[in-house]
Amino acid sequence: MTRRRTRRGRGIAATVAVIVGLAFLAPLLWVLITSLSSRGDVYRFPPALWPDWQWANYARAWSAAPWVRYFVNTVFIGACTVALVLVTSVLAGFAFARMRFVGRTPLFLLVLAVMMVPQTVLIIPNYVIASRLHLLDTYWIQILPFGASVFGIFLLRQFFLSIPSEIFDAAQLDGAGPVRMAFQVAGPLARPSLILVGLNTFMGAWNSFVWPYIMTTKDSIRPIEVGLNAFYGVNGTDWTTLSAAVVFTTIPIVVLFLFLQKYFVTGLYSTSGAVR
Repeated sequence: MTRRRTRRGRGIAATVAVIVGLAFLAPLLWVLITSLSSRGDVYRFPPALWPDWQWANYARAWSAAPWVRYFVNTVFIGACTVALVLVTSVLAGFAFARMRFVGRTPLFLLVLAVMMVPQTVLIIPNYVIASRLHLLDTYWIQILPFGASVFGIFLLRQFFLSIPSEIFDAAQLDGAGPVRMAFQVAGPLARPSLILVGLNTFMGAWNSFVWPYIMTTKDSIRPIEVGLNAFYGVNGTDWTTLSAAVVFTTIPIVVLFLFLQKYFVTGLYSTSGAVR
């Protein structure tokens, strides 16, 4: 009876997992089918569940915008943003977790309060500030405002609180200061959290649209998501080429996620064994 119940529970769990997985994969599958369909099939009802294999849609989508430049811009912006976020997250997270100073808790709560402010209400004042600082139409306006992450600071702080104090006591006895302990002691132990923060930041930079669309006007510095706007026009939207562009701009970030997920899902690195 116990084995039968266990098998039944596993079967129900597997069925639910398959249904949830299909619900998440259905939009991606629909975009893939649309990218390989003819223009007439997009508006057909009932919709076709098998594409016409119109590979010309990808060639037409690739020639519609300077995608190589968009890819280079996106990777550069994402890499610089990730570097800044990791540095600020480690420093701030370590300070809030291990350093004692006046107003630490209120300041940390103030940092968390930033997550409660809708970013859309700040676009106009941010635009005015960027204009006065002469940052419009530059890479800096797409990097500096996102160089610190509240999520990263919170996650690193929580991880640093879980590290045994003996590790930092031993480092202090060896003459290590706060900065050295943050980057050479706590940082390597927090590698799964750092990968998670870095991947989350890079995906945010990859999917950014509203901010670079408002703050930039040159294709030479704009990222990928702004390039997808080229398929919208006064004469309507070419859904087949737009879907093709969505497919080849999504594949790199999906591959990156699949490659790195094992580091923060399985948690290969931990504080176990750090204290002898």
